[in-house]
Amino acid sequence: QVQLVESGGGMVQPGGSLRLSCAASGFTFSRYGMSWVRQAPGKGPVQIISINTGGVTTYTADSVKGRFTISRDNRKNTLYLQMDSLKPEDTAQYYCAKGGAWPAEAWGQGTLVTVSS
Repeated sequence: QVQLVESGGGMVQPGGSLRLSCAASGFTFSRYGMSWVRQAPGKGPVQIISINTGGVTTYTADSVKGRFTISRDNRKNTLYLQMDSLKPEDTAQYYCAKGGAWPAEAWGQGTLVTVSS
């Protein structure tokens, strides 16, 4: 079955960087667009960035534009999210999702990112 396992979350100071990873299995990763979705405390999930099968970014939310970069390695079945210039409002649970749109076909358990001084 589809498995998406996120890693790389943690606590970081404002202005810092983190790189999230998502290991995918149970489907042909290279044939699907992928997305990152986040859910801040007390709020619903929001799609923030997506990538197509060829590695081209297809969607970027205004809230992360210029700061977050999505990439993928189809040989390793892994999705990445490079987050720079982090802000306290980026604090959220981050999910890797199968597909280029939300709601997604499947998503992982998430990894927590906390931005605080």
